[in-house]
Amino acid sequence: MTAPDPVALRHMRRALRLACDSVAAGGGPFGAVIARGEEVVAEGGNRVTLDLDPTAHAEVTAIRRACRALGRFELRGLVLYSSCEPCPMCLAAIHWARLDGAHFAGTRQDAAAAGFDDELLYREVALPIALRTVPTHPLLPEEGGAPFAAWAAKADRTAY
Repeated sequence: MTAPDPVALRHMRRALRLACDSVAAGGGPFGAVIARGEEVVAEGGNRVTLDLDPTAHAEVTAIRRACRALGRFELRGLVLYSSCEPCPMCLAAIHWARLDGAHFAGTRQDAAAAGFDDELLYREVALPIALRTVPTHPLLPEEGGAPFAAWAAKADRTAY
């Protein structure tokens, strides 16, 4: 068995410290670091209650800050260190940001034991639209393709 990477351990410990700092500041118990090797590009704590923003999870906050710091909307070549297993929204953001990888310390079971139960979201994603908890209905589907047609026709679009 190989010894854990000391750089990765340092980044993870920083994410855990950010999570504790977030709690002390009135936020949720989550922290995240985005790094390129030894270099920390961005970090963030959970800001949901502080910013009144349900999307301001630590991972999303760190991704937003890293993108601004680097002046780009994708984060290839970087790795995320999170104090906890990413929720479905954060996992999607990690994929959309095209991070090279993600590491976490606490599990979703640890989060659930503290009252942060994302299990409903994991189940909801797999359900047919008609069976989801939040009523979700198609509206004007015959017109829904127009924005995509405009996108496909735009020669100077920025692909992502």
